[in-house]
Amino acid sequence: MPHLRTNLQARDRTDTGATASENPGAAGRGGVRLSHPSPEDGPHMWRLARENGMDANSPYAYALWCRDFATTSVVARDDEGRVAAYVTGYVRPDDPDTYFLWQVAVDSAYRGQGLARRMLDFVGDRITDRGLRYLEATVTADNTASRALFASFARDRGAEAVWSPLFTGEHFPQEDTPHDPEDLVRIGPLGAGPGA
Repeated sequence: MPHLRTNLQARDRTDTGATASENPGAAGRGGVRLSHPSPEDGPHMWRLARENGMDANSPYAYALWCRDFATTSVVARDDEGRVAAYVTGYVRPDDPDTYFLWQVAVDSAYRGQGLARRMLDFVGDRITDRGLRYLEATVTADNTASRALFASFARDRGAEAVWSPLFTGEHFPQEDTPHDPEDLVRIGPLGAGPGA
């Protein structure tokens, strides 16, 4: 999946909808549990991004992200505690009712199980709990899976998804291959999630 943007803070729930204190250690479907990351997850997130052909940031950036933006990000852990997927994002400083989803990554062994959507719902529940009204992300034109993910999220939240050009290839100078343009999707105003 492409890179996207994010930032949350609210009650610490598993994806089953119970608070951690009500159901400690509860796992979601497929034995995968959703939680906020810690700095120790940074190297695993970096590897996952790199191994999946994403725009990988430095290992330092992921460790720092897990420290400073943990409450606005989510990791999915398998039964053995390994990072199977993650979402990173933040609340936009100049638009505090908007969450920007930075990256979504799912290990190839966990694709096709709805894990990206579960993580997006986890984020959506927390940002709406905080009073945020919009979620933004960027997606390349050819990433039909991510576009469908955001369309279904918007539909299930009773929100509109508005697409507009944001960055051209010239915004991403690289030595090896040109970067495709990124379109911005702005979803909102957000309503309660499908399980609410």
